[in-house]
Amino acid sequence: MPMSQAFKERLFPIINDITEHFGTPFHIYDETGIRETGQALTRAFSGVEGFREFFAVKALPNPRILEIMKSIGFGFDCSSVTELMLSRQAGGRGEEIMFTSNNTSRREFTEADADGGCILNLDDISLIAGVPRMPDLICFRYNPGGRRTGNEIIGNPVEAKYGVSHEQITDAYRQAMARGATRFGLHTMLASNELNYEYMVQTAQMLLELIGQMGRELGITFEFINIGGGLGIPYRPEDSPLNLEAMSREITALFVRFRADNGYMPRLFTESGRYMTGPHGALVVKAINHKNIYRKYIGVDACMSALMRPGMYGAYHHIDVPGKDAGGKTEVVDVVGALCENNDKFAVQRELPKIEKGDTLVIQDTGAHGHSMGFNYNGKLRPKELLLREDGSVELIRREETPADYFATLSFEPDTLSFT
Repeated sequence: MPMSQAFKERLFPIINDITEHFGTPFHIYDETGIRETGQALTRAFSGVEGFREFFAVKALPNPRILEIMKSIGFGFDCSSVTELMLSRQAGGRGEEIMFTSNNTSRREFTEADADGGCILNLDDISLIAGVPRMPDLICFRYNPGGRRTGNEIIGNPVEAKYGVSHEQITDAYRQAMARGATRFGLHTMLASNELNYEYMVQTAQMLLELIGQMGRELGITFEFINIGGGLGIPYRPEDSPLNLEAMSREITALFVRFRADNGYMPRLFTESGRYMTGPHGALVVKAINHKNIYRKYIGVDACMSALMRPGMYGAYHHIDVPGKDAGGKTEVVDVVGALCENNDKFAVQRELPKIEKGDTLVIQDTGAHGHSMGFNYNGKLRPKELLLREDGSVELIRREETPADYFATLSFEPDTLSFT
């Protein structure tokens, strides 16, 4: 199921109090659910020495969420300088941070090397010469090309802009060694929202085979492999969840076999974002309008600037209407926002309980790539974020944007380059 029953039982009895106090719209995240998922992931891979999850900051870049991840013992997966700053503010240091960027500038490399550094994960063999100071520990993002195909979301690796090709990967480590690197890891990211656990097992097997082969050729050992993120969540009620137990059991067996064959066991890293926080977040809105033309529309007080996945990808997000009996009257509607775009829809021809003006709608699974993918087209402003804490209290962890925020970048010192 999408949103867990436990999250509903914590949220729905107090949702009217929350909306009355904070107003709508808002994203709300469930601390208990996030912690339980993190603990389950750690337990699942306890058989692999030194397992660590590097939370994908891009999924939910809120300092309070990052504090929770740090307290669980997770590191941070960053792809920009701003994400590095957020992670360091949350207490991440050195090898607790994995920095994977593409088309990276010299300034960004300098920032990555500052304030305790990070694990530098290079996306391109041509970037080796552009790193101002080669760190002792270096990692490369591997793109296997035709050796493996991506899932339907991430596509075919041959067509992806990411990573070092299979033909380049060994030489990439050779060049890094020539610049002083002495410690090594290998990374890949081939799936997005993958519910077939066997795909992740194949990814781990591929990387273990590759580090065995490169290790023998180059005379080095690899400290870790990083199978990236991409663990999926069941957005639709009929979807089966990822079988974490089977996935971890089979991946652990691969690591045990690798140790028997090679005399050592590398560490295993993952970079889950959606899996960690997606089901533990919801966008809460109010119905403010009904429109009947060729279809029936329910207008709500948020738009796709607060959740762009349905409009951009046609993604499904389950919707509940708290207080409406499951066996009551239903109607088929589109749930829409006020953006001047026809794809500004949270649901299309969805059968929902009969909705009246003022009803609260809970749009599920927005804990990842919800607020973080927001934007300001049409001058729309992103909503606040709340945290349902373990003690049952609700904390404001980001205020809503205001027109002053929107206009802030128009306040600057005049600067004109004249050619007359």
